[in-house]
Amino acid sequence: MVISENQIRKGETSARVQKTLQIAIDGPAGAGKSTVAKRVADALGYLYIDTGAMYRAATWLIIQKNIDLSDHSAIARAVAESKIELRPGDAEEKIHVFVNGVEVTKQIRSQNITKLVSPLAAIGAIREHLVNQQRQLAMTGGVVLDGRDIGTVVLPDANVKIFLTASPSVRAQRRLIELKSLGESADYETLLKDIVERDQRDTNREIAPLRMADDAVLILSDNMSVDDVVAHIIKLCA
Repeated sequence: MVISENQIRKGETSARVQKTLQIAIDGPAGAGKSTVAKRVADALGYLYIDTGAMYRAATWLIIQKNIDLSDHSAIARAVAESKIELRPGDAEEKIHVFVNGVEVTKQIRSQNITKLVSPLAAIGAIREHLVNQQRQLAMTGGVVLDGRDIGTVVLPDANVKIFLTASPSVRAQRRLIELKSLGESADYETLLKDIVERDQRDTNREIAPLRMADDAVLILSDNMSVDDVVAHIIKLCA
């Protein structure tokens, strides 16, 4: 089945796909998961759930409350008592993120948040709280979730599982472009070092480490456009 860009944009493929599928897209930082997941969700008429944004929002909250990063109990309590909302995006944003009614969509993409989100996301109480929310949102199907542990932990019975990745050098270049679009200065070599270190942390963390589910389809996107990746995933859903 060949899917044109117009079909992808207009969601004309939705009638060909079951409306109750759970689609899990996992992969390392900078692999383009959120962009692809949003496009797939739009094409299928599905709900897009950016789980990474939820962890970034929790990280923003902890920084705003000036909580000691070693105080896991205080961090878990603050997240449990907060309200993190994901609202449909528009032409400018894939999704809008709110914490206790305050929009933090752009703030959570800063380099400072990126450096802190991985260790905070490894805290068991935070993961348990947010994973429960993610499962509730995905319960009835018709959803696309992206993250690090969707196919292995959050939705182990998802109908379609993707492991989307790219080489560290390609991911660093993509991250550099993203940061420049946000008006932030960045250095390629520093970004590459950060990505390699984050891969190591995410892969070796004790709770829900990054790994490809046994039944996931591997997509290496180094030489693929976003359209190519989206079309490939939609074919897998047909």
